[in-house]
Amino acid sequence: MTRVSPSDLPAVRGKYIEKANLSALTWFRVGGAADVLFQPADDEDLAHFLKNTPADIPVYPVGVGSNLLVRDGGVRGVVIRLGAPFAKIEVEGTRVIAGAAALDAQVAKRAGAAGVAGLEFYRGVPGTIGGALAMNAGAYGGETKDVLVEAVGYTRAGERRVFANDEMGFSYRHADAADGIIFTRAVFEGRSGDPTAIEEKMREIMTSREASQPIRERTGGSTFANPDPERSGGRKSWQLIDAVGGRGRIVGDAQVSEQHCNFMINRGKATAADLEELIESLRNDVLTKTGVELRWEIRRIGEPAG
Repeated sequence: MTRVSPSDLPAVRGKYIEKANLSALTWFRVGGAADVLFQPADDEDLAHFLKNTPADIPVYPVGVGSNLLVRDGGVRGVVIRLGAPFAKIEVEGTRVIAGAAALDAQVAKRAGAAGVAGLEFYRGVPGTIGGALAMNAGAYGGETKDVLVEAVGYTRAGERRVFANDEMGFSYRHADAADGIIFTRAVFEGRSGDPTAIEEKMREIMTSREASQPIRERTGGSTFANPDPERSGGRKSWQLIDAVGGRGRIVGDAQVSEQHCNFMINRGKATAADLEELIESLRNDVLTKTGVELRWEIRRIGEPAG
């Protein structure tokens, strides 16, 4: 499609950045530029933008880029990144109200400090609350669906929607309601707990995560969702990848982590194409050799270099 510029878009109170380098916004540190990066001032600014932007201009919400692969040719259209106005966290009794740009780990820590238990699992989830809502993020025995009361978001037409937990259509690493919705806020319900005990549980989560995952590398988090245990014989994605000899595999400067083979690493000079080729090679080998089809958990946007 034709490249988009700020002159094609409505006047906003937030900020437009033309030809924005997206590689700097992703944990993989790869990918091309977005035609336009939009940082809205608040909910009303976001709604105004969505309502008044021509429907044929694609928009892509992104968080902190923890589970995102931007292709080398960049993104035609507008990438929306919620900033500080959407990162506020408040605690009211055992309820936690968090903006979609709030880091999952910060939500866990803020809840714990206030004596709210039940959200500790977020300490081990990379990314933001917006992403957690979209993919029912979870780890260490907890999932978003277990604690969500309601979520607020906007349609592509700028309509404000409020979704109760049972309207989200949650399943494993997926939320039906997320299709076409840009979330801005969530309300969670925890339970009263001892801050010291909560802190200890979060410390255990981080110790486990650091021991098992390459969190200090240029990585993108879990690459594949775990398959149906009946189809996989109870094996998780990393076990299937290991079984087909995928651990340590290299394409260009992209590598399957030796520490945890459901994580891909940019060793320094990898391209998005290197990572995508590596990941697809794993999918193909697992399907061919085990009959199990792995599903991408990492989101891909943009076009190949050309």
